[in-house]
Amino acid sequence: MKKSLLKGYAELIVKSGLNVQKNQDVVINSNCEIEDFTAMVVEAAYKAGARHVEVRWVSQKATKAAYKNGKAKYLSELLPMEVEYQKWCNKELPAYLWLDADDPDAMKGVNQEKMAAIIRARSTEIWKYRAEREEKYQWCIAGVPGKAWAKKVFPNERPAKAIEKLWEAILSTSRAIDGNGIENWKKHDENLKKRCEYLNNLRLRKLHYTSKKGTDLTVGLIPNVLWMAAGEATRGGTYFQPNIPSEECFTSPMKGEADGIVYASKPLAYNGNLVENFYVRFEKGKAVEVHAEKGQEVFEGIMKQDEGSAYLGECALVPFDSPINNTGILFYNTLYDENAACHLAIGRGFTNLYPGFENMTEDEIHEKGINKSTSHVDFMIGDDTLCITGITEDGKEVAIFKDGNWAF
Repeated sequence: MKKSLLKGYAELIVKSGLNVQKNQDVVINSNCEIEDFTAMVVEAAYKAGARHVEVRWVSQKATKAAYKNGKAKYLSELLPMEVEYQKWCNKELPAYLWLDADDPDAMKGVNQEKMAAIIRARSTEIWKYRAEREEKYQWCIAGVPGKAWAKKVFPNERPAKAIEKLWEAILSTSRAIDGNGIENWKKHDENLKKRCEYLNNLRLRKLHYTSKKGTDLTVGLIPNVLWMAAGEATRGGTYFQPNIPSEECFTSPMKGEADGIVYASKPLAYNGNLVENFYVRFEKGKAVEVHAEKGQEVFEGIMKQDEGSAYLGECALVPFDSPINNTGILFYNTLYDENAACHLAIGRGFTNLYPGFENMTEDEIHEKGINKSTSHVDFMIGDDTLCITGITEDGKEVAIFKDGNWAF
């Protein structure tokens, strides 16, 4: 892959994704396998005016060794330096970047119940600090090929060729393959905003999902809550792109108003594990049953993270005829696969979708119906048979999706 294209991708992430401000600190969460590209991002961040750029390296092999050999009691604790880091984040509000190169199968063989308990305990403790800075800082997730991930996507290729092909797919779906990523994203952002404007003007109260897979789910929506797409702004007004790539228009539904069954259309990659060929049944807004051919215990662990982790936090609309889906590639990575087709998320809803959120407390916003949780896990439900009917406040039915694509 040409170095100039990789540098352009790094600039897209820093300037459009994070929109790093002059003298702002930046934190990068990165897999130790992708050191070279991480260095490009560090360079781009400093050139954009960053004050400090801190890289927090991750090794899935080391993490797996900890899960398998460490005691859950101690792995669940936040060490003093982690506590101080969280306090520093609240004080300085650094831009946060996750460069995702994870192996989808990295945690295969780990005791899932133990792993879920550790994640639940740590997430609960971290949220005590993180909640203070929600909606106040920029963040972005972007993909970078790792060897194991590339081989999972392209199993018949040599490692070097698999990485090259995954780079091509990432740059293409991120609109950076021609070297004009920043300008391309500006146009893409504008197009998605037009879709949201139409949806917001409908004043929808419910969505009814059906598909030939067996999906039959009705989800209630919150009056006045917005549909959003692509870029968003912090409470201070800094505009950024949280996901590169992104093809979705999304909203947060009313907690307690989801009934029926929904079938997944793609595997869910979660913390180094895969959940495949599954359905989820909802009653009164809560996921009460999941059945999966593989990884059922993983999804059940997600549902038990906290009081709100089994309730819906997001409804996202993505056409089946999307750039990512049209690659014909199953990425085994939620960032990409969720932007290939419609998806739902259980867990935390988006408080910034409520009009006037910047003048309200988090608890006040949650009282309006947006779900509260420390987790947020997306799973894909869109295929070429998915139909979605919207029901407006005055009871009118409007076709939103037909046969997997926009009906308007």
